[in-house]
Amino acid sequence: MSRPLVVPESFRLDHQKVKAPYVRLAGVKETPKGDRIEKYDLRLAQPNQEALSTGAIHTLEHLLATYIRSHLEGVVDISPMGCRTGFYLVVLGEPGPQKVLEAFQATLQDVVNHAEPIPGVSEFECGNYRDHDPEGAKVWAERALSGPLHVQETIEIA
Repeated sequence: MSRPLVVPESFRLDHQKVKAPYVRLAGVKETPKGDRIEKYDLRLAQPNQEALSTGAIHTLEHLLATYIRSHLEGVVDISPMGCRTGFYLVVLGEPGPQKVLEAFQATLQDVVNHAEPIPGVSEFECGNYRDHDPEGAKVWAERALSGPLHVQETIEIA
């Protein structure tokens, strides 16, 4: 017996109509115990027009994962998108898009100001520790901050 195909929310987003950089509430789930989980689309690059290099997005992943938890409670995970245009943020609770936007802005400023070695970059801590680009990560963070970084509403494909 086969199960019906479930199309992910991101495949229904009209990538031609959104305007990066942005924060977008991409989904909400409720656990059987009633806990709320929100998923956010943190987009840095304009879809289908540009993409972050693997080194820059990898470094951003390490820095965002390190810093965002000090600006936002309930962070479960932050992961790069396969298309290399941004990240998904999963949060337990209901911070809402505006609070996530403020936390993302503060975190991007932390990335711009970061002067130490990148956290978690050794062959023991990272699965591809040689592929990092700290300067590229800072460029993308600065670009997003000059944005304007905004809350983007979901625009579905018509």
